[in-house]
Amino acid sequence: MSTGYRIQASTGIHRGDRDYQQDQVCMLQHPRHVGCLLAVVADGMGGRSGGRKASDQVMLTARQLFERYDPDTDDAAAFLRQIVEESHLVIKLTAVSAEQEPHSTIAAFLINPVGDSHWVHAGDSRIYHFRNGRMVFRTMDHSYVQTLVNQGEISEEEAMDHPHSNILMGCLGTENEPPVDIHVVPRLVPGDALMSCSDGVWHYFTPEELASTISMLSPREACEFLIQKARARAKGMGDNLSLTIVKLEPLG
Repeated sequence: MSTGYRIQASTGIHRGDRDYQQDQVCMLQHPRHVGCLLAVVADGMGGRSGGRKASDQVMLTARQLFERYDPDTDDAAAFLRQIVEESHLVIKLTAVSAEQEPHSTIAAFLINPVGDSHWVHAGDSRIYHFRNGRMVFRTMDHSYVQTLVNQGEISEEEAMDHPHSNILMGCLGTENEPPVDIHVVPRLVPGDALMSCSDGVWHYFTPEELASTISMLSPREACEFLIQKARARAKGMGDNLSLTIVKLEPLG
């Protein structure tokens, strides 16, 4: 690789205090291109079978399309958009046989071998970009509460405890077409870290806490620590938790 870093990565998942797991997470290495990674988090909703079917479908679609993806010739944004659109369509089709209406969020980021990174998200699962221990950027949730924040009606702090924090304005599997927000990091550098996670994780941390944890710990240690700390802060009321962390370490 010409970018002068080595990649460390880990995933974490926990049922939290729920009766069953509807989150799904995967970290995929490309079968033919070294240094090409795809990380995906999906938070399923819609009853025990419905939510899990929805998040499973996101994972299956992502795997199938990633196997065919060529970083040298394919358009990364179009590839990510295709994951969202195909997952959305199949989830809608499975709704016929599901207990309840299956829906899912998605937060996925792609790292190409030359060092550019492309993101897509729909719903309230998030992707964060940290650089040298500070947050550079995060995705904006497709939620009612995020809309209130954007309009200046409530603060980020007030949003954390808002009674309607679980209302989504868009996700996969609904009647409406899902929102497809694309973000590009033109070039990742040593000292960068990316994290995707469901709201069961990010809800319990400030960006500063996330940045310092990921800076100080290895991806595996950070996943374990954030899950344990979120579980403690949830006080027996926690959601499913899922996350992926990638760190770019300097060579030598």
